Amino acid sequence: MPPLIEMRAIERTYVMGDNLVRALRGVDLTIEQGASIAIMGTSGSGKSTLMNIMGCLDQPTKGNYLLHGRDVARLSRAQLADVRGRMIGFVFQSFNLLSRTSALENVEMPLMYQGVGAGERHRRAMAALERVNLKGREDHHPNQLSGGQQQRVAIARALVTEAPVIMADEPTGNLDTKTSYEVMAILQGIVAQGKTVILVTHESDIAAYAQRVITLRDGLIIDDRKQTPLTPPPPEKHDQEAA
Repeated sequence: MPPLIEMRAIERTYVMGDNLVRALRGVDLTIEQGASIAIMGTSGSGKSTLMNIMGCLDQPTKGNYLLHGRDVARLSRAQLADVRGRMIGFVFQSFNLLSRTSALENVEMPLMYQGVGAGERHRRAMAALERVNLKGREDHHPNQLSGGQQQRVAIARALVTEAPVIMADEPTGNLDTKTSYEVMAILQGIVAQGKTVILVTHESDIAAYAQRVITLRDGLIIDDRKQTPLTPPPPEKHDQEAA
């Protein structure tokens, strides 16, 4: 079986006025199925550009990108959208929930785009919400949920298509420490079920919960190390510490 992600000599250059910005300058990267990866780097290091290419939101200027053995670097926009819908679930720092719709409807949204029938959409969305411990909150709108609950809705939305890859861009950036641990526990549970989680973070304490940490600087990978991931403390420990 081929690696989940295989990148070779990936470059991404942007034209900004009269200047060329080399966001990525020749990245080689292989990621196996069922891994948890943290991508780190300062602002301008290229980490967001790398995630956008891995997530089929952008295309490299040069190089090859194989996703499950398929070269997606030169696909059309329509083909990339199809790959995203089937292969990748996204979680963003700002949650990106629709404010006028319920948690259930937000989670159902990707399935609507795939043409899944109403009954099956409802069943799968309810199951996804239960997986992130939000059973009983399906009728709540985002403004009726805490930040952590909103992020869990976003994770459920990423899970509902049953995509093999979850990509999370600063998923704990707007959350307090206790809620960040809860989100990381959910993401670790997703990896335990065989999915791959790739997250961009600037927080080393969040990266400590990943199996592998990749650090970028000036568009190049400068460090790539495996580690034994930490296990988030149980919620009751947070409660004791808060008291």
